[in-house]
Amino acid sequence: MKKQISITASGQKTSVGGRPIERNIPNRYIQAVGPIVFLDHIVPAVSSGTSGEKLSTGGHPHRGITTLTYLIHGEGEHRDSRGHHARISSGGMQWMKAGNGIVHDETMNPDKNDIKGLTHGFQFWINLPSKQKAEQPEYINMPADKIPSLNLDDQGSLLKILVGEYQGLVSAIPQYSRHFIYHLHLAEGKSFTLHSETGLEYAALISGGEAVINDARFNTGELVVFANKEGNIEINNAGNSFADIMLFGGEPYTEPIIAQGPFVMNSQEEIELAYQDYHLGKYGKINYSDNLK
Repeated sequence: MKKQISITASGQKTSVGGRPIERNIPNRYIQAVGPIVFLDHIVPAVSSGTSGEKLSTGGHPHRGITTLTYLIHGEGEHRDSRGHHARISSGGMQWMKAGNGIVHDETMNPDKNDIKGLTHGFQFWINLPSKQKAEQPEYINMPADKIPSLNLDDQGSLLKILVGEYQGLVSAIPQYSRHFIYHLHLAEGKSFTLHSETGLEYAALISGGEAVINDARFNTGELVVFANKEGNIEINNAGNSFADIMLFGGEPYTEPIIAQGPFVMNSQEEIELAYQDYHLGKYGKINYSDNLK
């Protein structure tokens, strides 16, 4: 039995840090999928070519969530007020637990080893349970070769397990509630079936190419959210090149969700305290004087 599709939507076009993005979650139909309360698709773009440019989000605070930034193409540099400073390149990702408050700054620029000058990636916000919202921030930098992946055929199709587990492959990214984020890279004419589990919510974002999902055709930029009933998610590459699909979801977040700006908490009073602590300087400051080789 195929899992029923309940919502389809396209992302809201905007820009962050000088890069074009499509904001897929939240939207007018849904607030979250599992504990995932935010998804920006940093759409493929070619750099203007300015040597050494570093287009940045600028230092900004977070509290109450974890963030996951994943780059298909590009180079990202992370700095934060807890002293973390690292860089990822194409295929890598970085995870940050904002916990009780942090300021970070991310740049996204072309990978020095990519002659096409492409940037393409995603940022997810995963809501923390109330207990973990009070914990200290953490940071993990994960290069492409440390992300578990499964070869699906001899044509180059693969499944990357960014968060969660699949067929015994387990990501090293911490979880505080059960959820998953997979990157499916599917060759022309190939198919993949994901078997859903009771109690988990599921969604898919077509980030490149086109796909037929449970007999419905979707193009690049479309978000597909599935109903909670049992069923399989059958994906076929209907195009003439590789298709890229982000599959994600998890167990529903059962506590109140109060989101305002960069903070996601469980009450309006906690939101107000988050702003107050930030303006009092309790999150610390970013050190911009150190340089990476």
